[in-house]
Amino acid sequence: MGRLIGPKHKLCRLFGEKLCDSVKCPVIRRNYPAGQHGTNRKRAKHSSYGKQLLEKQKAKRIYGLMERQFSNYVAEASRKTGDTSVFLLNYLESRLDNVVYRWGVVSSRAAARQLVSHGHILVNGKKVTIPSYRVKVGDAMSLKETSQKSKLFEGLSEKLAKKELPPWLAADATKLTAKILNAPALDRPNFDSKLIIGFYSR
Repeated sequence: MGRLIGPKHKLCRLFGEKLCDSVKCPVIRRNYPAGQHGTNRKRAKHSSYGKQLLEKQKAKRIYGLMERQFSNYVAEASRKTGDTSVFLLNYLESRLDNVVYRWGVVSSRAAARQLVSHGHILVNGKKVTIPSYRVKVGDAMSLKETSQKSKLFEGLSEKLAKKELPPWLAADATKLTAKILNAPALDRPNFDSKLIIGFYSR
């Protein structure tokens, strides 16, 4: 299964939870399966394999990843000594497009991916155009100076001043900079990374 290019809220409705970045996600208002009889349908029960598969789909949907990208992260995490599920979360959260999203420069990972690809983001003073670039502790991000003058980013400082950041990320709303303080992590992911590891361990 590649990157989802169909109706972007299809999986949100399927799982009955918000997996996207949109404030207009239909699940917020209609927490039941899609379709004419959605209000009367019970969500299907899944086998152990089915649950693992669905958790994988959820994670891929959230981060907007293709199967090859995602499975590569799992394979890399599996080669390390320790809790593979924790390493997987770290790799996903350490992606530059995810960090830009967490920083609050844009409101979705898809927009963050585009922002990085178009060269608006600097890492340690150098332009990085690879959304999957993995940040490290101590790395500093900034919005390119010429980009700061764009109408696209009007009012960004005020917006960032109100943004609640994860504990591993610090930012200066005035200077439009951010810094990685600790290894990126996710305390309460809305997918089960252990089930995902189990899926690939079959």
